[in-house]
Amino acid sequence: MELVICGRRVSVRENETFRQIADKYAEGETSSVILAKAGQRLIELNKTCGDVPEGSNVSFITTADPDGHRTYERGATMMFLRAVTHVWGKAVLSAKLEYSIGDGLFFTVRFKDGSALDEQDVGLVKATMERYAASDEKFQKSKMRTDDVAEVFRRHGMLDKERLLHFRRSSVTNVYRLGNYIDYYYGYMPPSTGYIRVFDLELYDGGILLILPNKADPEKPGSKNVPAKLFATMRGTNVWGEGIGVPTVAALNDAITRGEGQKIILESEAHQEHAIGEIASRIRNEGRRIVMIAGPSSSGKTSFSHRLSVQLANVGLKAHPVALDNYYVERTKTPLDENGEYDFECLEALDIDLFNDQMTKLLKGDSVVMPTFNFKKGIPEFVGGDFSIGKDDVLVIEGIHGLNEKMSYAVGADEKFKIYISAVTALNIDEHNRIPTTDNREIRRMVRDARTRGFSATETISRWQSVRRGEEKHIFPHQESADVMFNSAALYELAVLKVYAEPLLFAIPHDAPEYPEAKRLLKFLEYFLGLSSEDVPRNSLIREFIGGSIFPVG
Repeated sequence: MELVICGRRVSVRENETFRQIADKYAEGETSSVILAKAGQRLIELNKTCGDVPEGSNVSFITTADPDGHRTYERGATMMFLRAVTHVWGKAVLSAKLEYSIGDGLFFTVRFKDGSALDEQDVGLVKATMERYAASDEKFQKSKMRTDDVAEVFRRHGMLDKERLLHFRRSSVTNVYRLGNYIDYYYGYMPPSTGYIRVFDLELYDGGILLILPNKADPEKPGSKNVPAKLFATMRGTNVWGEGIGVPTVAALNDAITRGEGQKIILESEAHQEHAIGEIASRIRNEGRRIVMIAGPSSSGKTSFSHRLSVQLANVGLKAHPVALDNYYVERTKTPLDENGEYDFECLEALDIDLFNDQMTKLLKGDSVVMPTFNFKKGIPEFVGGDFSIGKDDVLVIEGIHGLNEKMSYAVGADEKFKIYISAVTALNIDEHNRIPTTDNREIRRMVRDARTRGFSATETISRWQSVRRGEEKHIFPHQESADVMFNSAALYELAVLKVYAEPLLFAIPHDAPEYPEAKRLLKFLEYFLGLSSEDVPRNSLIREFIGGSIFPVG
């Protein structure tokens, strides 16, 4: 048969694997090839050429690609979990992937006798994983009856996986084997353990940090540095989810089937409202006059600003919202990016000096005329009256550079209170499959873009990696400087967003470059039972995305 491989028409045998094809034709790749792509369909390298139509256009996915990095992560996760069971066997009570943090994955390992991990334990697991990598053992994929898979997981004590499969519509399920270890994973796998050679293990906070390659340099292990404040926020979120009995998607589905959807919504909203109230009290008690808020795309910054303003009023302060977007420089003075386009995300696109001059004057009790940026004309306009603040007034300032110290260089640390907001998902799919925070935000943005801007899901997905690069450059480096982190993810929200997102994703054509991502997100949303938005309060952050908010958020 003939395939078009990397632009070249070549003859191949139907029983040749894509791993063999990659060895022959994936020339010039700076990172390791880990998947193939036939048209817009992702293919595991253990698949054969006969699995795709004659004449298919075949390309390759490396570990530098988001899909490739996720595949590497899944392979490393399975190797780690098999190593844990190999080293300790039945002494293990549970081994759980808690969350992704920095360049690593954080796991907890609990033993039946209550003993704690130590450095020697970590060394044993690492040495076992290194042996797996050296042996280049195949990740074997097979289809089993879903009921049989559930029974296997029940016997091995993986009750969260057993319960998740209860909600699976398909009568068959793909599982992976590595030696005598069997597991279920959301997504594709590498062909063998020899592909997982770049990793490290570190004892951290009573668990084990599996350090993966950095996405920007996938041939080297990533940083061992853990963002401590973000880690604490994730841990607090997980503890809370476990405390109300909803740590996984299966548990959420169970609650919905019992008619407890409204209860979960109310508990999630109460949890967030309590956290916002505590932040407002802290701002008052510490005498801060300026609140700087930043967070990645679709983290709910605007709704959070309004809810915080309400809570500030509740503690006797008067909040004044200020959008940093109003401090854009005149468009003709906006810096250009490497493509010659206006770079509206760089710090220099804002009039930093004007902002600092006005903030210092306001703090001194002077009056200023604040700008309003006219986006049609591309100029700032000073059309409002004089504005000043009293001792009980607080400026609530929101924008992507809010935590960058250069943005507010003239404002003393004792005057400003910095808040980082993100949607740190409280749920895992199961104990071995996490829900990436970025997936939550991508789905939020897709639903909002369709409702407020008329964008298709294709357009949102096509822009998403560019959005992510901007976050990596301008937002994430400053997150640990925040005085407090706020988690805007609601426990129930993906069950609600599913109802809005699925029709948008199904509309993406199969031949579109965005189709693989749409297919991945659709598979992800399959795990959730849908939940009506009827009981979502009008002041909820989720209303910023699905509509019906009491706040002016679009």
